Amino acid sequence: MSLVKFNSNRWPWNYGLSEFFDREGGFSDDFFNLEKSLPAMNVKEHKDDFEIELASPGFEKKDFEITLKDDILEVAAEKKAEQQEKENDYTCKEFNYRSFRRSLQLPKMVDDTKEVKATYKNGILRLHLMKKEEAKQQTKRKIVIT
Repeated sequence: MSLVKFNSNRWPWNYGLSEFFDREGGFSDDFFNLEKSLPAMNVKEHKDDFEIELASPGFEKKDFEITLKDDILEVAAEKKAEQQEKENDYTCKEFNYRSFRRSLQLPKMVDDTKEVKATYKNGILRLHLMKKEEAKQQTKRKIVIT
């Protein structure tokens, strides 16, 4: 029995996705790059703020770098670990490296002059971005499906 290298691009659900989203006039996002592993993300809109959750287990608070510039929120994390054991006549060395970088274009209703609150607990990074005052006063319209 021989082993065959797995090629995910041969599966029908991957066919043409990258070509479709990378063509001129379309949009490109790291989400559609199948070679990268980005953390799952939830975005929740509340009355006064937006809450962004990133599933990033195994990291620590010190591993994150969060920046905000020109309405672009960038979240990056990097973790390196190395362990070496020496016993009698052998040496066992293990290492691990994980990283990600995710950029988000913020909507105009986010107040970038206010502080972004960030918390990390149980593998979930939560960011709270405050809305501008005029955005808080806007009411939602209900759309009827016909």
